[in-house]
Amino acid sequence: MQSYTLKVEDKSEGQRLDLFLAVEFKDKFSRRYLQQIITDGHVLLNGKKVKTHHKLKNGDQIAIDFPSEAKTDIQPQDIPLDIVYEDSDLLVINKPYGMVVHPAPGNYSNTLVNALVHHCDKLSDINQSFRPGIVHRLDKDTSGLLLVAKNNQAHMNLAKQFQDHSIKKKYVALVHGEVEFDEGQIEAPVGRHPRIREKMAVTFKQSKEAKTIYRVIKRSKGVSLLELYPQTGRTHQLRVHLAYLGHPILGDKKYGKTQDRCRLALHAKSIGFVHPRTKKNMEFESELPAELKNLLQE
Repeated sequence: MQSYTLKVEDKSEGQRLDLFLAVEFKDKFSRRYLQQIITDGHVLLNGKKVKTHHKLKNGDQIAIDFPSEAKTDIQPQDIPLDIVYEDSDLLVINKPYGMVVHPAPGNYSNTLVNALVHHCDKLSDINQSFRPGIVHRLDKDTSGLLLVAKNNQAHMNLAKQFQDHSIKKKYVALVHGEVEFDEGQIEAPVGRHPRIREKMAVTFKQSKEAKTIYRVIKRSKGVSLLELYPQTGRTHQLRVHLAYLGHPILGDKKYGKTQDRCRLALHAKSIGFVHPRTKKNMEFESELPAELKNLLQE
């Protein structure tokens, strides 16, 4: 556990605690992570626990105990990984359909993280013990390419690229109905569903802006094959946006048609980014899984 003590100077008076720490540790930790450790009581202001938005005063004393990565909390499991690329800083994983990315209450095994802890000697610990290495996520039922960071420097750099929307992501989806326009964009805010809390929805209350660009590859017999380019990264964004457009993804029982018997027909096909150490542009593609190829043939 690393400990720090900071004193607030006059120039920082009135600043939020989380913003102050985000500036102080801008090259080491994300603001989200700092907010989490404030909430968890690892940050004390003048010896007391406070909230993330607490306004600072000149002379305030801030004591921080950064929690160490509790990698032993996760059971390493020898689960096969489809590794598209790996070096000392990162991995590109082709995640299969049905695999949960990281442990959570009620599901502490057989996740991608369990496999990563077994495979890697070290992973970034910015996201605390249950999400080592995880820079971004894919839904359990979405297959495709996922970036994993082996150290904090790589993690922070990749997270910044996601924040700046400079990472290029392309998804492929089969949707219900024949989409009218060859290409277009969906700009509609996404937030928690007002009545069903486990779902997201297009809503203007407590939501965040969301944008998806789409292109039709093919239309046939009441379905369309699309390429999707998310410009933001909201939870379930593509699934919510396509349902909002009136063309839910095949197999999406949460936002589409409950009678669909196929898997969720959504695949993260390609990802492009700047390597955090070498600064080289890198881009990777993955083939469609066999079950999606079969859907296309049908």
